[in-house]
Amino acid sequence: MRTLFQWDIGARKLALGQRTLLMGIVNVTPDSFSDGGLHLEPAQALEHALRLLDEGADIIDVGGESARPGSTATVSAEQEMDRVLPVIQALKQTRPEAILSVDTYKASVARAAVEAGAEVVNDVSGGTWDSDMLPTLTRLPCGFVLMHMRGSPGEWRNLPPIGDAVTVVRHDLAQRVQEATKHIAKGRIALDPGFGFGKSFEENYPLLAHFETLAELGYPLLGGVSRKSFIGRMLASGGRDAVLADRLRGTLAVEAALVLKGAHIIRTHDAWASLDAVRAADAIVQARSEPEI
Repeated sequence: MRTLFQWDIGARKLALGQRTLLMGIVNVTPDSFSDGGLHLEPAQALEHALRLLDEGADIIDVGGESARPGSTATVSAEQEMDRVLPVIQALKQTRPEAILSVDTYKASVARAAVEAGAEVVNDVSGGTWDSDMLPTLTRLPCGFVLMHMRGSPGEWRNLPPIGDAVTVVRHDLAQRVQEATKHIAKGRIALDPGFGFGKSFEENYPLLAHFETLAELGYPLLGGVSRKSFIGRMLASGGRDAVLADRLRGTLAVEAALVLKGAHIIRTHDAWASLDAVRAADAIVQARSEPEI
């Protein structure tokens, strides 16, 4: 049975652990690895976000800068805000009850997004790329997803092997959350091991296999594996990795496995498909907690 949490996201608390929540991805970018350019215009992004909500997403995660492998480009805070704020504002006007997250590592973007209606800040750097992020979160009424990343996207191909991936990620997350709790309450934090972020294809596999050990850190867990390249490697055939269009079924299998290993939130591009996968896995998790007859 997963540990139950009441995740403090400011004006309300989300019950985590009774069922798996889905975080739908809305990339307002021209260059994201999976859907770059498809939702760059605010109207397109809004339409996509509403579709994700209708398909079962519980949270919408809006991002304005890609962290795709190999990326060395940076987006200014002003440009990032120009991308994400109109989408967040339009979503809150259209669906006031929707839970919105902003995918950013910049404190100024996080502040503006929360003021516009976001209730979660999802920081791929875990608060390490902008020294103002954690102090800024002190003053913001929101939840915080603290993710693990090694290096930057432009460095990933040249990083040395991680070694024992599970031990390294657990150690790093424990250190980073210790720093984060100097600024914000423990109940506002969820952890993400950062599948694919600074890990080679094969280094993700032990993180999947031992995902449940991260629960020992005492925080809700988020897993984001949707369409990632290591799933393409898992499904390789004839010496070629599976292309994006052929990664959905592998994604669903891994998402279900993460739920069985304790994930509270699954971040996904495909809410319509992931919903059935996590519902099936939730039924098994629930059965584990019921007494035998």
